[in-house]
Amino acid sequence: MNLPLLGADDIEALGPTGAVDALESALSGGLDPETAPARHHLTVPGGELLIMPASTQQVTGVKIAGVAPDNPARGLPRITGSYLLLDAATLLPLALLDGAALTTLRTPAVSALAIRHLTGPVVRHLVLFGTGPQAYGHLAAVLAERQVERVTVVGRNPDRAEALAEHARRIGVDARAGQGHGAGDVTTADLVLCCTTSATPLFDGSLVPDGATVVAVGSHTPDAREVDTALVARSAVVVESRAAALAEAGDLLIPLAEGAFGAEGIDGNLAELVTGRNLREKLSDFEGPRFFKSVGMGWEDLAVAAAVHRNPAP
Repeated sequence: MNLPLLGADDIEALGPTGAVDALESALSGGLDPETAPARHHLTVPGGELLIMPASTQQVTGVKIAGVAPDNPARGLPRITGSYLLLDAATLLPLALLDGAALTTLRTPAVSALAIRHLTGPVVRHLVLFGTGPQAYGHLAAVLAERQVERVTVVGRNPDRAEALAEHARRIGVDARAGQGHGAGDVTTADLVLCCTTSATPLFDGSLVPDGATVVAVGSHTPDAREVDTALVARSAVVVESRAAALAEAGDLLIPLAEGAFGAEGIDGNLAELVTGRNLREKLSDFEGPRFFKSVGMGWEDLAVAAAVHRNPAP
């Protein structure tokens, strides 16, 4: 049999909205992130190998992703990999997908699904930390979900920050590169996106306004975090799944170890956010910031990969 190869063009054709809808459909259909298979980690010479299986009644799949920290200096992508999609009943392969392109679409879609239920229709000021593929992907995903009036891009490399701001301006958004480390910018933000490789907090969480939403996606290890204890302690917290967050999310595990946060402080997971009116009402009435932490899960890749397979590029 000839196995279809679905590359970046096929994956990008689904678009941010298609990916967000696929994730929401999976959760609305009863998928429980708490029972989803855990990610497997393997240290290898080039960095880290991630093995992420998942299954539904219709399809099964596994992503093998590489995280190669030295690749950008070589002019190569930091995230690599492939995704094998199979028929659930027969376990016969259906397609092989570009794993890096799938991740680039899936991760912003997870954030955008949370944003769909955590923010109003208009974002007055988006502060975007990061200048890599995930930053570009998150900008596209948020613009597909919300009207954004102003964007500030904060990055360690001023030229790359300005390049992303220029990209935003070309697609019609008022955007500029932030000055310094972005501390002053978060004081007027109503949405903050953290899409970096930083292992230490990017800003002072006490500066984030009440009512703002903060999304962090850059880290998936217990000893790394993009936001500080101050933000976590004063926020309503939503995660993909409690089990995954309490195993991998340093943004929560470090405050927990400090005694400033407890597992009971997690207000809900993504399925509860999508399906639960009571949780959404509770969060809308909450006076402090709302914090969504994503570490990436295999069921998300499967939902998006299946949607790409159903809707091939023209």
